[in-house]
Amino acid sequence: MKKIFTVLLALIGAVATVFAQVQDITPSQKTKIESLSAEYSALGSDPVVVQAVKTYNAAPPAEAGIMTQEKWAALSVLSPEIKSISKNDLAAYLKTKRTAVMAELFVSGTDGTKVAFFAKTTSWSHKGKAKHDAPMSGKSWTGSPELDESSGKITVQIAFPVLDGRKPIGSIVIGLDISKL
Repeated sequence: MKKIFTVLLALIGAVATVFAQVQDITPSQKTKIESLSAEYSALGSDPVVVQAVKTYNAAPPAEAGIMTQEKWAALSVLSPEIKSISKNDLAAYLKTKRTAVMAELFVSGTDGTKVAFFAKTTSWSHKGKAKHDAPMSGKSWTGSPELDESSGKITVQIAFPVLDGRKPIGSIVIGLDISKL
């Protein structure tokens, strides 16, 4: 019984530490997040990214039409559906742009579904969430620090539109690893 109590206290302490880290962003980290957001937003008008999103929006893969959040959650990181998104040409290109502070990156089409990513995301579609909807209205977005399920790191997500000229056609979300800021 004493061992269980000790383990439980240790677990509560660990969870409290994570929550404390999740809530605190220093002024220096905030400045760095703003700087990185400005820097990375250029990806939204990168011709390779724009063309890939235009192509996806014009003719999404067949499996995109039947994917649901539930089916997505059940997929293994080794499934063909996941590999087709993490290993496509756009994903390979984006990996050449990866920096140490990027815990995750994903690109979504107009409908919020995934065009490319570094690794499987928690959700198939982010439509209806600020991280996709703000960029689709032409605005950048910055989230609050959180423990990201897909990367296992405490991150702050930044998002911005993929622009065809001045028209938003998709979104890019990057999870910034707080420990690297």
